[in-house]
Amino acid sequence: MNAVTTAAAGRGSREDRRESTPSGASPGVTRSAQLRAGSLLKASLARGQVEVLQFFRSKDAVVFTLALPVVLLALLASILSGHVKGTNVTYSQVYTTGLLAGGLASTSFLNLGISIANERENGTLKRLAGTPMPRAAYFLGKVIVVLVASILEVAVLMVIGHVAYGVHFPSSPARWWVFIWVTLLGGTAMTLLGVAASSIPRTARSAAAVLNLPFLVLEFISGIFVPFNQIPHTLMTIAGFFPLRWLAEAYRSALLTSFIQKVELGGNWNHGEMALVLAIWCVLSLVVAVRTFRWTGRGER
Repeated sequence: MNAVTTAAAGRGSREDRRESTPSGASPGVTRSAQLRAGSLLKASLARGQVEVLQFFRSKDAVVFTLALPVVLLALLASILSGHVKGTNVTYSQVYTTGLLAGGLASTSFLNLGISIANERENGTLKRLAGTPMPRAAYFLGKVIVVLVASILEVAVLMVIGHVAYGVHFPSSPARWWVFIWVTLLGGTAMTLLGVAASSIPRTARSAAAVLNLPFLVLEFISGIFVPFNQIPHTLMTIAGFFPLRWLAEAYRSALLTSFIQKVELGGNWNHGEMALVLAIWCVLSLVVAVRTFRWTGRGER
């Protein structure tokens, strides 16, 4: 009787083990995947900590990054005052939402593209590629520092916009949700685009000029520096192929009153279309980054 009981218990134990193992995967393979994922997470957090510390140690860069959109907001709001025609929204409030998008894009796309180009030329990328650190940890570390800087940028602009220009915080859970997903999705798209664009400049010295030119053009035609309702239809249509216009429009939908919908290009806010365009840019930027990213400078091995 004891032997039968023992055998049944053994079979039950083996069946439990089989049930706890994902279908089609052996316990060894599952355990190995878990260890690799844990190792990548640990390395990414460590690399992210290094990136964040380096960012805050460069105090002038921190101040310039956070202060530039605020200064631009103050200048633009003082130049063009009054209400958007036919609405109860002021131009200063429109500028606040536009510079939220511009600040987020600058922190992720522009700063990241320039910094990676510099690290490629000074040999940092080559040295990191030769270490045991998983290469994916480098990019995830960049994501962490962009996330920290972007949260600070958005928080500063939101407070200034609220105190100085009467921009209200999202007035409902639905608007808070729009504000959160557009920040995360838009920041992801611009971050991946920055990684992809980092391979365009031939040298680190030319990186700022090469990346600033298209970025400034997009800022003007996307409604960041020029009120979106005063941009020619053709230019706004061109801007619609790029993520910055949709990022700015999504922030308007989350922070401004619904009255301003009627002066949007399509006459309303289509959040599905906004999310789709930003998601497409995430995928496109990731594909381009994977195919073009270089760990060494041109001509190096």
